[in-house]
Amino acid sequence: MVKVITYGTFDLFHEGHYRLLQRAKALGDYLIVGVTTENYDKSRGKIGIIDPILTRIENVKKTGFADEIIIEEASGQKFNDIQKYDIDIFTVGSDWTGTFDYLNDYCKVVYLERTKNISSTMLRAQRQRIQRVGIIGTGRIANRFVPEAKLVSGISTQGVYNPHIHSSRQFAEKWEIEVYEDIEQFFDAIDIVYVASPHETHYGYVKCALQHGKHVLCEKPIVLEKKQAEELFGYAKEQGLVLFEGIKTSYCPGFQKLLGIACSGMIGSIRNVEACFTKLEDLDSRELTDTKYGGSFIELGSYIMLPILKLLGTNYENIVFDSIKDEKGLDLFTRVTLRYKNGLGTATCGLGVKSDGRLLISGTKGYIVVNAPWWKTTYFEVHYEQVEKVDKYSETFLGDGLRYEISDLLALINQTEKNDFKLTRGESVALAGIMEQFIKENRS
Repeated sequence: MVKVITYGTFDLFHEGHYRLLQRAKALGDYLIVGVTTENYDKSRGKIGIIDPILTRIENVKKTGFADEIIIEEASGQKFNDIQKYDIDIFTVGSDWTGTFDYLNDYCKVVYLERTKNISSTMLRAQRQRIQRVGIIGTGRIANRFVPEAKLVSGISTQGVYNPHIHSSRQFAEKWEIEVYEDIEQFFDAIDIVYVASPHETHYGYVKCALQHGKHVLCEKPIVLEKKQAEELFGYAKEQGLVLFEGIKTSYCPGFQKLLGIACSGMIGSIRNVEACFTKLEDLDSRELTDTKYGGSFIELGSYIMLPILKLLGTNYENIVFDSIKDEKGLDLFTRVTLRYKNGLGTATCGLGVKSDGRLLISGTKGYIVVNAPWWKTTYFEVHYEQVEKVDKYSETFLGDGLRYEISDLLALINQTEKNDFKLTRGESVALAGIMEQFIKENRS
């Protein structure tokens, strides 16, 4: 008898799960299915599990493919289970290709091709359906999005659209998703659009997606003009759609904890916020060759402006930009100073000049310091007048951090969360206005 074992969360059970179990069963005579606990999923970075484990077990049982169901609750259990149950074949979906090759020393490892299209027919009967996301753009951030989305329960990456067909085909093949050459077919197949295209194309794609009745997650900066931001957010609200700007720092747990401490009164009234984010970029990169939409501030400005707007607000009295530029006129290093009635904000970013990237929040009773990379906010300290008094805080930041914004997007779509306080529409509109002013002053 050939014994096969597979594992999974099987949350919001759908036909992709069904087909995987069907093919796993076909590999042998006896199939053991390991269903993961919520705590184990959290420990390996998967968030937003919706169905309780008993429901997930029952859904696996109903397929009729599992001869035996076990619980997976710890790292390293797979090896022990293979020995314990005398397994011949270990199998999982092809999105894990290569991850479990080490088990080839103990049994045969088979990666099953994933189901590319998740049909909405079966899902509509569920209490909470899986949201199908389509990606516009195939650059670096889009490649980070796919594995992060896999770790959020309730979402499935359906396909990709890019007017550059060769690029979209390569991307689709890499991630085993559908490629759409016609944008109307793309919109017909999805529920959420993730816009990861060049900055100047955001407005057109976001508007088109909203007009097709789709929720939108758009990379920062969402648009480059204040009026465009006001128009898009206004239209989304009228249509009952969720429009989300993807500044991942806004949604990560550590940054939320930091804001809570800063505004708790522990350091008194906040009077100054200084944020710095620099990195050395390849001189041939888009960021340093696109003379209209490149440069350090358009690329990194959303990050460094975020803590200032969150802590001091959007009603600044004055804003001043200072930049070091290359021969093409692109800013290699930019410092932005905002004057408020009772405070100052200084934001510094660079692609061609390296600096100590930290976040400093100064108050009337103390200060908070977060060392680079503060935009991931895993650790920060609160200092007071007494130098020996230091409060220390830490928080987990998983992977690339995109899973947090994806999870919050789903919460708003599914109406389990009704407030966009982590990054408000007003803050996104203010950021677009700041981008617009910078471009007017620094681009011919």
